[in-house]
Amino acid sequence: MLKADMSTADWRALDQAHHVHSFTDPRAMNVKGTRVITRADGVYVWDSDGAKLLDAMAGLWCVNVGYGRKELVEAGRAQMEVLPYYNNHFQSATPQMIELASLIAEVTPPGLDQIVFANSGSEAIDTVLRMVRHFWRLQGRPSKQIFIGRSLGYHGSTLAATSLGGMAHMHGMDNALLPGFEHIGHPHWYTQGGDLTPEAFGLEAARELEAKILELGPENVAAFIGEPVQGAGGVIVPPSTYWPEIQRICRLYDVLLVADEVICGFGRTGSWFGSQTFGIEPDLMTMAKGLSSGYVPISAVAMNARVADTINQGGLIAHGYTYSGHPVACAVAIENIGIIRREGLVERVREDVGPYLQSRLQQLAEESPIVGEVRGVGLMAALQLVRDKATREVCTAEDNAAILCRDYAADNGLIARALGQAMALSPPLTITRGEIDELISKLGSALDHTARALGRL
Repeated sequence: MLKADMSTADWRALDQAHHVHSFTDPRAMNVKGTRVITRADGVYVWDSDGAKLLDAMAGLWCVNVGYGRKELVEAGRAQMEVLPYYNNHFQSATPQMIELASLIAEVTPPGLDQIVFANSGSEAIDTVLRMVRHFWRLQGRPSKQIFIGRSLGYHGSTLAATSLGGMAHMHGMDNALLPGFEHIGHPHWYTQGGDLTPEAFGLEAARELEAKILELGPENVAAFIGEPVQGAGGVIVPPSTYWPEIQRICRLYDVLLVADEVICGFGRTGSWFGSQTFGIEPDLMTMAKGLSSGYVPISAVAMNARVADTINQGGLIAHGYTYSGHPVACAVAIENIGIIRREGLVERVREDVGPYLQSRLQQLAEESPIVGEVRGVGLMAALQLVRDKATREVCTAEDNAAILCRDYAADNGLIARALGQAMALSPPLTITRGEIDELISKLGSALDHTARALGRL
């Protein structure tokens, strides 16, 4: 049991002595001190000092059904009593694995009917890499090995996922990326589109893929991977012309199309998956986060018949994890999908709270001198912080605008995320209009503080 009499100072000292944080500069964190989160309910979390914060990031884009869902707690508890663990090696399965695979096939886009389980988005990406290369080998085309990703693409933090992703700061950490990965640019019109219309820029950005395939040789390219909306890269929503052109190019050159739905999946964009929102027909799809609403680690890869039939007839599948399809994780995910269905959360995001959040953010942007663009869909959004709205000149790293805004927001009871020089939001799908109003009020105050610090108010 946790020590009930620990003060925040005690927790911070213990944390500093023994705990290495993810995506954190320890020196900067230890100067300020760790924020110790102790409990949560609905869209709120509380820290060890008793401060209440509206979590507008749903943890890490994942607590889709909100905190404190006793149904998920009970599903996990009940499963642990009956069968706390078994694997899917050795021609074995559990009812929970089988039922969840069937449920995933029901909610994914048509044709993605074969499911491989893993434990995180990173592991799902590694699974895709192995399955796709295995598929092409079985097809008698073993030279098709190269994966193409995008700058600012995020696909996880294993060595393979980091190599596939397009995050320069992650590449720079170990400076030893794996071979077989190439990248094209990302489709952010506001910062990259120049004088082009969004539609013209979308086509131009997509055609970078065709140029890269021809440069490498179609006989060497295995797959293109992209998030429907680039989440950690800054909530980059592509122009309407982008994904249809990407899909046309992939089909023309027989390159598999992989949708990374780890962030966009399970209602975030107002559809079950971002692929449905943007009309993408992927050959493979990764998912995690919203699959269990983050209550327990679980991920999956869905494959279409072309890929799955070849692999299933190709002999030994020498891949998997000890905890693939863990029965407790599967039981929680089954109940989580049930909650999303029973409460109509996908439709709620599409028809009610999603449009309401986007409209309130647009109002906020019109009032703020430092917000140049609001981009988003459903319950994910970003506000681009700028020096000049007219010229689309964004704030620089030296301005430190997003970090300032993030910290002001946290001090005012709101958790938002700084991504580059943008503020990102991804609240639980259960958020109410009243809670969105609270979010907007607190974010507006943080933007005003930031503008004053930059000399813009």
